[in-house]
Formats: sequence, C-alpha cells, structure tokens
Amino acid sequence: MKRILLFVATNLAVMLVLGIVANLLGVNRYLTANGLNLGMLLGFAAVMGFGGALISLFMSKPMAKWSTGAQVINDSPDPTHRWLVGTVQQFAAKAGIAMPEVALYAGEPNAFATGAFRNAALVAVSTGLLQNMNREEVEAVIGHEISHVANGDMVTMTLIQGVMNTFVVFLSRVIGWFVDRALSRNDRDQGPGIGYYVTTMVLDLVFGLVAAVIVAWFSRHREYRADAGAAALMGRKQPMINALARLGGLEPGALPNSIAAMGISGRPTGLMGLFSSHPPIEDRIRALQQAQG
Repeated sequence: MKRILLFVATNLAVMLVLGIVANLLGVNRYLTANGLNLGMLLGFAAVMGFGGALISLFMSKPMAKWSTGAQVINDSPDPTHRWLVGTVQQFAAKAGIAMPEVALYAGEPNAFATGAFRNAALVAVSTGLLQNMNREEVEAVIGHEISHVANGDMVTMTLIQGVMNTFVVFLSRVIGWFVDRALSRNDRDQGPGIGYYVTTMVLDLVFGLVAAVIVAWFSRHREYRADAGAAALMGRKQPMINALARLGGLEPGALPNSIAAMGISGRPTGLMGLFSSHPPIEDRIRALQQAQG
C-alpha cells in the first residue's frame, strides 16, 4: 500500500508542478466563460501527461544511482566485478545493444535496469543477490535485465504512462467543467468555480488509480517477455527457472518507486496484485516451463 500511495503522490505532484508552470505560461486557457476548448484541453493534457513521464525517464539513471547508492564497476579490477561486467558485456553483444553501465549496490536480493536509451542503459545488482544466488542464477537475472533494455521496456512503459496520464488529465477536467456548469447555472459569465477544482482533484486521484492498474498490467506482461529473453540469452530456460525459484524463497529488496517496475521481482498479494509491476513468481516459473524450447 505504501508503494501505491507513493506512486499516486508522485504523479499528482508532477502534474501539480506542470499545471502551475502551464498556468504561468498561459497554456491553461482552455476553460472560458462560454465553453470548453477541447482541442486546447487535449494539448494541455498531453503536455501534462507526457511531461512528467518523460522527465522521469530522462532522469532515471542518475536518480537510480543516487537513490540506491549504486556504484558503477565497469573499470573495477575486483574479480567478482569483472565477472559481472563480462556477463553484461556478453549478453549485451548477443542482444545487439551497446554496453550498459554496470553497478553494484548494497541491499536485499534484487536487480534492475534503467535508462532513457537502449544504448545508454544501466544494469545494477544488489549485494544480497550475489550472496544468495549461485553464478548461473545471477547470470540469468542479468539476462532478464538485459532483455528489458533490448526490448526498450523503459521507453514503452514511459509512453504507456504518458498516455494514461493524458487521459486522466483530459477526462477529469472535462467532467469537472460539466459539474461546475451544473452547479453555477446563474454564473455562466464567470470562469471555473469551486465545483470544477474539487471535481478535478477527486477525479485525478480516482482516474490515477485506474491508470495505475492498467500500467501495472502492461508491466506484468513485459516481465514474462523478459524472462523468456533471459532464457534465450542463456541458451536454455532452466537457469532462469532456478533463479526465479530462488527469488521466491527470498524477501525481495525494495527499490525506489521510479525503478521498481524494472526490478527482477516483487511480492504482489491479494487485491494489491492489481497494482503490482510483477506477476507472482509461481506464474512466471509456470510460463517458462510451458514455453517451447
């Protein structure tokens, strides 16, 4: 629940900041005393919806390093670090992407990939992952993260989030305008009133939750694809199955909300599974077992 609240709060905060900027620049003029300019509203909604998502995407690498304390180890002489870097390099070449930055951070078992571009990504693993998995399992996890990068999942999820945000902004303000008109029939010569502002605030939250469910569904589908991609990079699926089974018996390390969807695992439970970026481990193992090859 805490992660969901943080997700909603972050999106609302970004939308609020962009809304203030839009007002200062005079962009937010789609509401008039006599009607609603749907064209301008849609443009405004797109700026608001994609603005926050794109800002998050382009800041993803530095924010991930800062928030997790990840240290880049590409040039480290440590034998374990050299093995990690070599594994990433091998899989990156096989997947047809440029060599990502490789980082290590202190924490419970987890790993993630992030970055705005396929050829300028970051792949990071936690110390807990190295301590609780054998090398073949760690390699499978790295293959999973490289698959995320090769599939362009960071950009895909940003675009989906931007589309959802745009609809949230657009629909909440259209409905808010009609509610405001109904409540102020004698003041049609005035601008938007309290009914508009209250309605849009409430609907931003409600529609934001619905959008979060849709985005999470896409994210879970993308996890199955990355698992299959790891199996392809490894040349067989058993290492990824073993890695997932191992993760199933561990408590996954928490990741900052901005990169949680790109982690190797989550722990969805009950109704909260609707908001989870990751499917249950058992479902992922079953999907791999049933896959051909």
